[in-house]
Amino acid sequence: MLFGGIVNNTAFQLASVALAPAGRPSFGTLTHWSMPIFSLGAAALAIVALAQPSPPPDRIFINGRIWTGTAARPYAEALAVREDRLVAVGTTAEVQRRKGPTTVVTDLGRRLVVPGFIDSHWHFSPTDRADLDDGGSLAEIITRLRTHAASHPTGWIQGRGWAYNDFPNRTPDRRQLDSVFPDRPVVIWERDGHMVLVNSLALAKVGVDRTTQDPPNGRIERDRAGELTGEFKESAMDLVTRLLPEPTPDEADLALQRIMTRAASFGLTSVHLVNGLSPAEMTAFERNLARKSFAVRFYVAVPFTEGATDSTLAGYLKLKEKYRGPFLKFGAAKGMLDGTVDAKTAAMLKPYVGAGTDAGIPMWRQEALNRAVAQYDRAGLQIMLHAIGDQAIRMALDAYQAAARTNHSSGRRHRIEHLEVPDPADLPRFKRLGVIASTQAMFAYPDATTLGNYAGLLGPARASRANAFKKLDDAGAIQAFGSDFPVFTMEVLKGINTAVNRTTVAGTPSGGWYPENRVSVATALKHFTRDGAFASFEESDKGTLETGKLADFVVLSKDILAEPPARLMDAKVLLTVMGGRETYRADSAVWAIP
Repeated sequence: MLFGGIVNNTAFQLASVALAPAGRPSFGTLTHWSMPIFSLGAAALAIVALAQPSPPPDRIFINGRIWTGTAARPYAEALAVREDRLVAVGTTAEVQRRKGPTTVVTDLGRRLVVPGFIDSHWHFSPTDRADLDDGGSLAEIITRLRTHAASHPTGWIQGRGWAYNDFPNRTPDRRQLDSVFPDRPVVIWERDGHMVLVNSLALAKVGVDRTTQDPPNGRIERDRAGELTGEFKESAMDLVTRLLPEPTPDEADLALQRIMTRAASFGLTSVHLVNGLSPAEMTAFERNLARKSFAVRFYVAVPFTEGATDSTLAGYLKLKEKYRGPFLKFGAAKGMLDGTVDAKTAAMLKPYVGAGTDAGIPMWRQEALNRAVAQYDRAGLQIMLHAIGDQAIRMALDAYQAAARTNHSSGRRHRIEHLEVPDPADLPRFKRLGVIASTQAMFAYPDATTLGNYAGLLGPARASRANAFKKLDDAGAIQAFGSDFPVFTMEVLKGINTAVNRTTVAGTPSGGWYPENRVSVATALKHFTRDGAFASFEESDKGTLETGKLADFVVLSKDILAEPPARLMDAKVLLTVMGGRETYRADSAVWAIP
């Protein structure tokens, strides 16, 4: 044995192989050929470093059923974590051998462990608004607004989350708010965020009346007499929201802390933030970066606009270079091509049912879109285009194809966000062009608005291919799941349940909403983990549980891969770990669930 007994004969022979000149026999010895002393020393030092025992892990998790997300080793029993990385994934016996005197051991009790969930389409808004989600009726909306107004006694009353089915005849009107709030301006966002309803005092404050014209890419709704209903869609929303107060950095910081805590409780360890950051929000993110207090990792998009200057793009590239993770990362640009189905602003190839010739609002001309996409693509930015209707989706695909041809570029992983109603002929183009399908599992949630308003506007043929996740998989697309929070809940298990069962949590409708579009639990997990990491160029660091990757994982109370799909919602998140640090732990009563 050589070098103080550290390197054995096999190791020495391997060193000889690594340093042998070309043409020399392998596994040679020093008597067969000459070796420079310096090279021998370098080889010896490298081998010594490799042979030194690595430090013991900080924590090990044993006796689990670990879904790694990899094909080579789909399941393991134990994990070892040192600092923010996984240093071992294997059997309980293998991992326990690495235990040191200070290693903390957690027995998982055969519970399921999966990679940390990644939400690939997420919004951050620090504004304090009344929660109108799932209100169900105008009376409930009014009750929630009154409660919010009581705790916010001055200024604008703001709310978010109403749906068309909440209003009589699915027709929201400012007079429904005037009768309750005559003395304070009110603005409430529909759940998709593409429409607002305001009361008459709000209209007066912003100076909008029946003579105001529709802005480009926007609509001001009017009744049959030409009077404003108080509903503003798409870009028209800016006419009435421009006077709202902006949150301060302190307010944004508190909101960020609160929302990260909530996200971790659902098992989220990463989100793709698609709405960009205001100066106050950027300050809040900088503070959390300095404090090392992030509980979720963020991949943030900048605006995608027509006619961006070279200096603007240079500024975006500086952000990309400065913030490269692991907690805050830039590199994408987000743009809007159309609106939503519920508002009849998603750009469709054919008109909406019962809407005459109305086929939505395409917000770009194809030629202008092609130029802008080519410009951002040439700069090396990933592009995310909101496209819901089949016309808008085709426009996005055409623009990506044109940019690749013009710039001779590849591997950009450009994305289409939502793509709710693609034309079947366009599905194979996702794989062919390398375009990522950024879809939202909860968009297939068959509640009253989906069944009553959304499906009716599309008609049966288009509704049957809306949010058809399996069709995208079958076409070979890379599909990354998200929530579009706060449009829908960011509760990942509820999203998985929706994608797998196509029912509400109550199990309706019986048999599921277009059940041929269901995916398996394993597939839904892949879209919320591995594919989400790929969609942000982070597959070497996250998305699967492998040695060397970030220690981001979730412990569940139930094995959702073994339970019947109908019982998916019985599962709870017990523990969320991000970078080896617990960001959420359920109370002991939840841990005790068998």
